[in-house]
Amino acid sequence: MAGLAAPVEIIVDRWGVPHIYAENDRDLFLAQGFNAARDRLFQLDLWRRRGLGLLSEVFGPEHAERDRAARLFLYRGDMDREWAAYGPGARQAAAAFTAGINAYVSYLERRPEAMPPEFTRLGYAPSRWRPEDVVRIRSHGLALNLTTEVLRAAVVCQAGIEADRVLWRLEPAHRTRVPRGLDPCAVPADVLRVYQLGTQGVRVEAGTVTGVPPAPADGSNAWAISPRRTATGRPVLASDPHRSLTAPSLRYLAHLSAPGLDVIGAGEPALPGVSIGHNGTIAFGLTVLGMDQEDLYVYRVKGDSYLYKGRWEPFRKVTERIAGQPAELVFTRHGPVLATDPARGLAYALRTTWLEPGTAPYFGSLRYLRARDFAGFAEAMRTWGGPPENQVYADARGHVGWVPGGLAPKRLGYDGLLPVPGDGRYEWAGFRDGRELPRLLDPPAGFVASANEYNLPPGAPVIGYEWDQPYRRQRIGEVLSADRRADLAGSARLQNDVVSLPARTLVALLRGVETEDPSAARALALLRGFDGVCAVDSAPAALFETWVSRHLGPGFVAQAGLPPEVPLFDLRIVLEGLARGGHEDLIVRTLAAAYDDVAARLGPDPDAWRWGDLQRTTFTAAAGEGVGPFPRGGSAHTVDASAYNPGDFRQLSGASFRMVLDVGAWDNSIAVNAPGQSGDPRSPHYQDLVGRWRQGEYFPLVYSRAAVEAAAAQRITLIPVLG
Repeated sequence: MAGLAAPVEIIVDRWGVPHIYAENDRDLFLAQGFNAARDRLFQLDLWRRRGLGLLSEVFGPEHAERDRAARLFLYRGDMDREWAAYGPGARQAAAAFTAGINAYVSYLERRPEAMPPEFTRLGYAPSRWRPEDVVRIRSHGLALNLTTEVLRAAVVCQAGIEADRVLWRLEPAHRTRVPRGLDPCAVPADVLRVYQLGTQGVRVEAGTVTGVPPAPADGSNAWAISPRRTATGRPVLASDPHRSLTAPSLRYLAHLSAPGLDVIGAGEPALPGVSIGHNGTIAFGLTVLGMDQEDLYVYRVKGDSYLYKGRWEPFRKVTERIAGQPAELVFTRHGPVLATDPARGLAYALRTTWLEPGTAPYFGSLRYLRARDFAGFAEAMRTWGGPPENQVYADARGHVGWVPGGLAPKRLGYDGLLPVPGDGRYEWAGFRDGRELPRLLDPPAGFVASANEYNLPPGAPVIGYEWDQPYRRQRIGEVLSADRRADLAGSARLQNDVVSLPARTLVALLRGVETEDPSAARALALLRGFDGVCAVDSAPAALFETWVSRHLGPGFVAQAGLPPEVPLFDLRIVLEGLARGGHEDLIVRTLAAAYDDVAARLGPDPDAWRWGDLQRTTFTAAAGEGVGPFPRGGSAHTVDASAYNPGDFRQLSGASFRMVLDVGAWDNSIAVNAPGQSGDPRSPHYQDLVGRWRQGEYFPLVYSRAAVEAAAAQRITLIPVLG
């Protein structure tokens, strides 16, 4: 392999995890890129093509519109500022990593029989990378809250500002106000079409690229348990991020070892380093933080200019060639123009922190891989750009902690919950320093936990108002508080827990409901014995989830004067409304409809109903057949989170990667990454872990050299050559 200074050894264990041993950092990241391409080349190449707007090069000019949209969201700022934002060595890590990918592409040119089959089937070859490709692509990251701004504008237009309270629970407590100068009805229903084209994932079927809508932001789980609450006297750290379920997974496990760095964990396969894992001294896991990093600006337009502070300011235009034709990209001082409305004389643009220097998703994790204590880890998180994260922390000295991070804008005179005029009245006064965010070390409760809920203490700066519902975090706290001898097995069970706390609350509200409607009566009889466990074989869970997602939720929204297709974002609002009384007709009517709905799908005998016969999981491949379908338990409100499409009950997101660490006795740690580590359908590691995942089982995440040697299944040696 050209470019190495010394030999590198890669030991692939029996579960497909590569353990990479190098003599210096550059060789380590070069080998990581080579190995990532060995397992995930088609995934990497499609990620790069989508992100850079290069799909039409190989799939045809009909994809030029999607390419143009993607290019609007590339980082276009100063690259020296960009690299400097991630700290010393970041640019060199990206350069080595991409050189490693390119080295594997060169290897395939000499060994075409090893080419991933998708390239052969689709008739094109993988591309070579540049270091800046890793950080210029931003559109795959998780971000808030552009889509809800647009939806809120539609709701306010149709039903008034008070209707906002039916859909969202704002935290901290807050009343939405329409910004002066904004007409909510002047925000077109399709204003986000270009945004969606440019940010959604893609699939390739018969040579045609189609968009994959983003999964619901149903969050992730992470916790760290103090040694005084564990059976071993060592901390336990658990992390399971929730994303779209794909084949291969969006996460990739790797072990990177060189002098001064010995880290193992999961990251996105297109990036050097890892973002979730441990370095032999500290451990770290993450969930998304509810920080608002996006705003939609609405401009008055005249010709090629827009009104800003009383003057007509020209749009900035960039012309690039896409599919052999010139394509114009248009920007305001705030960001890319998403849409125009010539009839109204308006334009709409996105302002977001994720186009600022230092916000390439997860690339900032390079800063904390060498941290040795909480202070060092927290300092590394001070400059974290995106996506906004809660980091849970544990170390071998017995400490546990929590550190949030993200680039938070300081808004002047508005709350960021609705679009705002782009005429200069609504601006950002820079960004908050990461030190302004709270931190927590060794709390009296004996554990820290995050499940995307509102978790900022009184007096903390307001960084956003839209957070996930608290049910998963409440269940995690319920289980951890009751266990004073916690162990790895207990955390693994909790990651797979399917107890729905809102189900328990809602079933209790049914006790006084009476009806003569036969379908509603049968529904009440089935649900009154429901314990809230949304198990895959549960008949009550099949009815309950159908009732809430397809009938009760839409019925509650419609009762407030909104179209039933408007999504209900917070079940707490429904539960509180029902608890106040006066909704028995809604309950009976929707229960009857839900019972008949399930009977039509699963047959008339409720004893034969199973939740997993409705809710199904398929790990979707970007090209070709996926892995599945499989029966699925859980719901959006259970720790084992499963957000599904209410139309067909297809699971949209959840935890394909899970990790539980024995902090200090690292070889006892466990993990799973479904369907498998490899993205090559010919590999034995393409779907070898899906059975463990379905059963809630894990494999040993070995770390010490002796344990790695004992688990070795394959050895690869990279040897320096001239040229």
